[in-house]
Order: sequence, then C-alpha cells, then structure tokens
Amino acid sequence: MFTGIIEALGVVRSIRREGTNLHFTIESAISHELKIDQSVAHNGVCLTVVAVDGQTHTVTAIEETLTKSALGKLAAGGTVNLERCMQLNARLDGHIVQGHVDQTGTCEYVKDLDGSWEFRFRYDDSSGNVTVEKGSVCVNGISLTVVNSQPGAFSVFIIPYTFEHTSMGTLQAGDVVNLEFDIIGKYVARLMNKGQQAG
Repeated sequence: MFTGIIEALGVVRSIRREGTNLHFTIESAISHELKIDQSVAHNGVCLTVVAVDGQTHTVTAIEETLTKSALGKLAAGGTVNLERCMQLNARLDGHIVQGHVDQTGTCEYVKDLDGSWEFRFRYDDSSGNVTVEKGSVCVNGISLTVVNSQPGAFSVFIIPYTFEHTSMGTLQAGDVVNLEFDIIGKYVARLMNKGQQAG
C-alpha cells in the first residue's frame, strides 16, 4: 500500500531483458536503504526489489506488468518516481494507492500558468474507470487532485515543488503515463454497474 507521495526521483541506469521480463537497475537517493523482497512503487507500479548494490537497486517487471503499464517505454537515462510502501504509524498525506496500475493514459497538453502547470490527460474509459472533480488519481505514482473531469479525460494542476521533484517536470504532450484510479471510486462504479445489470 502506498500514498502517492514521491520519496525520490530515480534514474534508470540499465535495462536487461530475460525472456519476456525486463530487469530495471535504478540509481536513487534511497536505493542503499532498500532490502531484497521490499515493495517499491516505480512510476506507480509496485515492484519487488531483487538486488541492491550501493546506490542502485534492481526490480523485475513481468510481461503482464509491461502490458498494462508504461514501464516498457522506459529507456536508460530516464527517470522514475519512487515510493516505498507506507508505514501503518505514518500520516496518509496523499490517498490510498495500491501500486496496481489500471491502465495507461496520454498527456494531451501541458500549460505553464506562471506559478503552476496544468496537465491534461486522456484515457480509454471503455473499461469503466472514472474520475470525479476534486477526487484523487495517481499519475505515474503521484497522488494528484482531479480538475475538469470528463469521460475519458481529466486535468491536474502541479505546484512548483512537485514539478521539480518528480518526473512531471519532464513530461510532454504525447507521453504515455501510468494511471491508477481511486480505489473507493472503483468500488462505487462496480457496485453501480452491478445494480444497473440487476435492474
């Protein structure tokens, strides 16, 4: 379980393919603190640490994960948002994030608002995923507040701290991102859909 509050920005140092799996070696300020078998969110995807070597750690993404997320688009030198799993005695500063990406979306545009930035995202809503105005959504592992929610699209506003300390600062129109929709919203949508089917 995660909160969507990014701890560190990691740099992809190498990517190694083994069968249908990809092994990512990441350098970050928290890598030396990690332990093998620990769960860490990488751009919102919960992955297990399989090796730690000084300032780097390695995680493995299987084909199912690569199919449902944008991890397969990472390249050496790219950045990833990192968050260790939450502690039960800590404040929940973001929202409840499972680290299970629902689907990918595409950045439609980025607007510089002279003090903040607006990011607009579009996604395929045929699977029933929805956002609500002022609700929460996780974009590349970052807990963000939804504005201008529409079917298959939403915007978020980014403050300078988030822009500078996460991968949002390098995100451009056309880039593919990982999306995890609010777990409460997903349950409500599922229950409403069941009620409509029963009726």
